[in-house]
Amino acid sequence: MNTIRNTVLVVEDEALIRFAVADALEDAGYDVLEAASVLEAIGQLGLNEDIDVVVTDVDMPGALNGIDLARMISECAPHIGVIVSSARCGEELTDIPQTARCLPKPCTAAKMLSTVETMLKGRALVGDETFRRRA
Repeated sequence: MNTIRNTVLVVEDEALIRFAVADALEDAGYDVLEAASVLEAIGQLGLNEDIDVVVTDVDMPGALNGIDLARMISECAPHIGVIVSSARCGEELTDIPQTARCLPKPCTAAKMLSTVETMLKGRALVGDETFRRRA
């Protein structure tokens, strides 16, 4: 039996939050990669061509933040869905790429999973074959 397993990269500097998000995604059947900074995320993106969605926090250590990461992905790998998670979702985050989605913090695991699923379905509907390539 062939099953499609989508891969989600979780980018969060708070270890407990990162572990909780990763566990919820794994429990829902996703393959999960983790990064504690934007630079780690860039490394993961360079090493793993199977990443379908990135869920990133905004405030991160170092010179780059989650919005910077969302912009880089939007420009360099537009086939990857981006979800920006922040307590500041709304008018303060108007500078995220148009294709990215904002997920307010705090949120339930169910809301986060729903947002990831919606992102994947939306990309599949527009004909992005990268989400259907693995069986």
